[in-house]
Amino acid sequence: MSLFTWSWLFLGAYVLIMIFIGIVGNKRVINADDFATARSSYGPLLLALAFASTAASGATFLGMPALTYTYGLSTLWIAFLYPLGIYIGILISQRTIAKFGNSSGVRSIPEYLGERYKSNFLRVSVALFSLILLFYLAGQLVAGLVMFEMMLGLPKSWALIITTLVLLAYITFGGAHADILTDGAQGLLMVFLAIIILVLFLLGVGSDGFSNLIVRLRNDDPQLVSSFYSDSPITSSVWSYISLVIAHIPLGLLPHIGNKLWALKDENSRNKFLILAFSFGMILPAITLGGALARGMFGDELLYTSLGANSALPRLFIDIFPTWLAALLGVGILSAVMSTADGLVISTSQVFANDIYRRTIAPIIHPNKSQDLLDRNVLIVSRVVTALTLVGASILAWFTIGMNVVLLTWIGIGGFTAALMGPLVLGCIWRGITSIGAIFGFWTGAIIFILIHTKLFTKVLYLGDWFEFYADSPYSAATISGFLAVIVTIAISLCTKKLPKSHLDKIF
Repeated sequence: MSLFTWSWLFLGAYVLIMIFIGIVGNKRVINADDFATARSSYGPLLLALAFASTAASGATFLGMPALTYTYGLSTLWIAFLYPLGIYIGILISQRTIAKFGNSSGVRSIPEYLGERYKSNFLRVSVALFSLILLFYLAGQLVAGLVMFEMMLGLPKSWALIITTLVLLAYITFGGAHADILTDGAQGLLMVFLAIIILVLFLLGVGSDGFSNLIVRLRNDDPQLVSSFYSDSPITSSVWSYISLVIAHIPLGLLPHIGNKLWALKDENSRNKFLILAFSFGMILPAITLGGALARGMFGDELLYTSLGANSALPRLFIDIFPTWLAALLGVGILSAVMSTADGLVISTSQVFANDIYRRTIAPIIHPNKSQDLLDRNVLIVSRVVTALTLVGASILAWFTIGMNVVLLTWIGIGGFTAALMGPLVLGCIWRGITSIGAIFGFWTGAIIFILIHTKLFTKVLYLGDWFEFYADSPYSAATISGFLAVIVTIAISLCTKKLPKSHLDKIF
């Protein structure tokens, strides 16, 4: 059978399994809290797979190989350092977030911050700013589009429609339960795929051995086998890699990932969860090595195709594997896309359903409504907004198809990670942050990231060639703005009214 036939068969099986899991998840959704958090429902192994796969995303499985294909082995630093940043952040923050989040019954990271600092303004601010994560979601849909177009031969429009519909089918049913159950299954498939790529790289498949692969890369461009690639601000120096780690510290706390901390069934399993999640998280980046294999096989020809370097990994599969295996592995990449996209959809829907409707609008328009009726309304709003979120992200994805998936997602991630560095990360280890300090710290990080990365700042005030060059790196921009956000958070907190000791004792 042809690649297209096998791809359709495996895709059909994959979709049916995801929908089935969505139906199973739906049976576990009794109320809006179940839909939003799946609170205290899962063991450390499944949750670790779900967490790691959500943190990895389509950016890891398509965008990172694309970067390696373009810039060479220097991008391996990115692949294996970014999980280190993520899990440093989780190690710092997870106990506080899990403990206070569960005891206070919050359903989202914006709501957690609102309760942590007793500030509705901060809650609404974080909720509204989190909409920038639509760029992150759009990046996942672009990755899915690439896979559908290459493996199934579909036009871009239909590829995007199918990606959106598959997500809609199981998320609308099962909410956070469907998210975690599917992500766990997808995570297992992704680990398997990453191990395969690692073995292929060490064997130098497609280049007659590992040594020949290195020779081909060096002959193509000597910088492809260097520790640094001087033409790119994300791989050009030690600073590039330091900023990479720092920028990723808050990433595991973004709404679509951080809310999984409340799904752990047993608090005593927290250490086991962390060890497993970190282990899986360090295996998954091995997929990046596929970009080096593709560059060795195809040279730079993919840079001039309509899909660009994003097609490196699926093209590699098509060329070196039997058609049935290439199709199966293609579904594996698709699962990486879905594993992050579904979490993003859930977290975005909760911005409207929980943080905007339940906590802000409902008390005004329905002050006397019973809790049960309110909960049913929130569940309805959650499902409606889920559909609307996917439609909006699909439109955004359509207009950003040509961008590298990693860089596209970081338009959405960068501002958020910088904004959370003060109130969320620092707020988990220092009791002294005040409500005003958290608010100023949040908006300092968000605004400065936007000013730096869009170069609006450098157009007004020139700070030298170094700053101008590294402003193009979202990691560098996030690190600088996050550092300034922490300084502002501390400075304002030292000058403003402290939170009550009784409240802080509930948190720490």
